[in-house]
Amino acid sequence: MVERIQAVSSNKRRQLLSWVTMGVAVGLLAGCATPPPKKQDNLCSIFRENPSWYDDAVDMQEEWGTPINVAMAFVKQESSFRHDARPPKDYLLGFIPWGHVSSAYGYAQAQDPAWQDFQKATGHGGSRTNFDDSLMFIGWYTNETRRQLGLSLWDPYNQYLAYHEGRGGYKRKTYNSKPSLIKVARKVEKQAKDYGWQLKQCRQELEDNRSWFF
Repeated sequence: MVERIQAVSSNKRRQLLSWVTMGVAVGLLAGCATPPPKKQDNLCSIFRENPSWYDDAVDMQEEWGTPINVAMAFVKQESSFRHDARPPKDYLLGFIPWGHVSSAYGYAQAQDPAWQDFQKATGHGGSRTNFDDSLMFIGWYTNETRRQLGLSLWDPYNQYLAYHEGRGGYKRKTYNSKPSLIKVARKVEKQAKDYGWQLKQCRQELEDNRSWFF
């Protein structure tokens, strides 16, 4: 009887230890996530705080041609630089939680179908919670919009409308019935311009730091 009690106690201790270990691991993973930048309206501050993001942005522009300031303005609007951002929850009958209003997720708020298209087209797995992968998605998507609709990569206003509504929605001009979206697109346009001006002021500094690091 004593041996059985000791065996049960030992099993419980092992089970408790496994749960504690799992909890610590989850906590460590959460702690590794990059927190949102403190000064999100200043691109130089963002890149100084997160130097690897500048490297990611340069790689994205070299791969797809999308200007760094445009892609970063998209990320700011879509997720405020939160890696696990999701849209608001939906409610059945107004009070029963019923998932989220869309499958948008991560830095770029890429929805499931668009992310899957990106993966198939590029052969790139990636994760929507990874900053590099999210920027590459934005670069790929805006470049495809340029190719299919003829929208300039330097036109953040129309590119954002197509990004938000989808290319089909943009062609149907669904945004015309959404004045709030028009306002957001203008906001993104202004942010992209501000980011572009700011980047000119610190580009050499960022490049010097990048060259030194590599």
